[in-house]
Amino acid sequence: MDSPINEIKERLDVVDVISGYIKTEKTGANYRALCPFHSEKKPSLFISPTRQIWKCFGCGASGDMFGFVEQIEGVEFGDALRILAKRAGVELRKQNPKIETARKRFYEICEWAVKFFEKQLYNGQIGKKAKDYLLKRGITEKSIKEWRIGFAPETWDSLLNFLKTKGFSVGEIERAGLILTNDKGKIYDRFRGRIIFPIFDLNSQTIGFGGRAFTQYREKGKEVTAKYLNIPNTLLYNKSKVLYGLNRAKVPIRKEDACVLVEGYTDVIMSHQAGVENVVATSGTALTNDQLVILKRYSENLITAFDMDIAGDSATKRGIDLAQAQGFDIKVVHLSEGKDPADVAFSKAEDWKTAVKEAKSIIDFYFENAFSMFDSQKAEGKRKISQTLLPVIKRIQNKIEQSSWIKELAMKLEVSEESVEQELQKYSSVKKVQSESKEPITSQPIVSESPRTRRKVIEEKIISLILNYPEGLKLIKSDYLNLFSSGTREVIKIFQDNPNSLSKDFKDLGLSEEQQEFLNFLALKGGVEIEESDEDINIKDEILICFQELGQFAIKEKLRELSRKIKQAQRDGLKEKTESLSEEFNKLIEKLAKINN
Repeated sequence: MDSPINEIKERLDVVDVISGYIKTEKTGANYRALCPFHSEKKPSLFISPTRQIWKCFGCGASGDMFGFVEQIEGVEFGDALRILAKRAGVELRKQNPKIETARKRFYEICEWAVKFFEKQLYNGQIGKKAKDYLLKRGITEKSIKEWRIGFAPETWDSLLNFLKTKGFSVGEIERAGLILTNDKGKIYDRFRGRIIFPIFDLNSQTIGFGGRAFTQYREKGKEVTAKYLNIPNTLLYNKSKVLYGLNRAKVPIRKEDACVLVEGYTDVIMSHQAGVENVVATSGTALTNDQLVILKRYSENLITAFDMDIAGDSATKRGIDLAQAQGFDIKVVHLSEGKDPADVAFSKAEDWKTAVKEAKSIIDFYFENAFSMFDSQKAEGKRKISQTLLPVIKRIQNKIEQSSWIKELAMKLEVSEESVEQELQKYSSVKKVQSESKEPITSQPIVSESPRTRRKVIEEKIISLILNYPEGLKLIKSDYLNLFSSGTREVIKIFQDNPNSLSKDFKDLGLSEEQQEFLNFLALKGGVEIEESDEDINIKDEILICFQELGQFAIKEKLRELSRKIKQAQRDGLKEKTESLSEEFNKLIEKLAKINN
């Protein structure tokens, strides 16, 4: 093998890789599926096991197995390479041995810690009580195992001593965020007497932990334990970049084209149990720009189930404002006062599903709350309502939508639209909110086809048909060959010299990678058109019809050229030349008429 990429491609099959994420079905020589990158009811994503590629003929997304993993996981190529290398059992060359070794050690520490906490939940005396508590809260035995929930015993150094027996140094364990050192130099476990929720990366590897207090510690009669506690940022874990549950929710988010944002671990778990799986939590932080970058790879639609304080300056509101400024379409789930998603999902799953389905737009939510909080009939109330709503309206990027809400506010306040617009100008532009972000928000790119001429389309169709019907190559005589553009003509000549290559890959033909990729997609496209056609296609006749149309293009181009020459000859007063050119023009017109008939 000349590279890990080729070795991975030799060991894995693109159909198996894609089938690990979405349901596929065989259709002729290919496979098809509902595209996870846009909403659709009829499958338009096709996979070629022969060519080891895939393409959606609905949204244009395409690529090989690496490209699919990049898009559906929302990762860069390097991460896709690591994901598939692990699956294929291919060892990648270490780029920086020190960093790679440290990361590997951190992953191992986290994995052993998970196993330790899991064992305590099932075998520890207090751990069993914690498990009973979880079951009473509605978290099932299955969910406890799937989400790998555990328990940290009340002892000071149980985890520390356990990890030391596994060969980890105190320094490593401390850098992994699992132990602390007090002012007197005493080392102790960070998590004690807590229910532990492991935090996973996109590949479901443990990178951090969150703990919910179960037993209460007291010091001189005062509670000193916070209800929730997370590890600090480490080499693996950064709370501003992590979304709890995304490893399980990424495919459902793609499928639903929406992400439901909740606040707690149990909210996520209970929602998944209730059948709403496109749910993630912000891992104990307000919504950050880094999290928005990640979410936008999967969907630009957010459904929030936060406790929203529309009049305040809470961190939650600032996060939502940032999302709105970045162009997300935001909706708000309405829950009964005092209820959280976990409560609703536990008491009645259908109520949670309905609440998510009937979420109202963020602007509707703001309007409804502002007008319920202040008296719109009084001048002071009008002022407070406008102060609440105008910044929200200002952040709407679509000017038509923004104008609509200006009109709505003016009507509800019983004032002129001009006065609302004047007040709106006093608020800073959306750019101020965007400037808080250190890097731009970009959506995952979807491959799109560049505009092509009709002639180019016909040429591509001929190639796609020949790649699925090699006998068609014999139909291209020298006269027909001259009808093609120079680039296509070169490819056909290569095929004529190497006819056996039509049913294989194109690596040995001296073509560029871009040309090889393009031909592979044409082969898939032709195969799909033949398989999906409602009528039996006579490929030979189809190719001949395309030749006929190319002949028409050639005649029309010649007619345009003759027309230009005739006009020039007339301007120069060259009567004989004009007549000769006109005669040639008329003959071509007759020839074109015969072709059309």
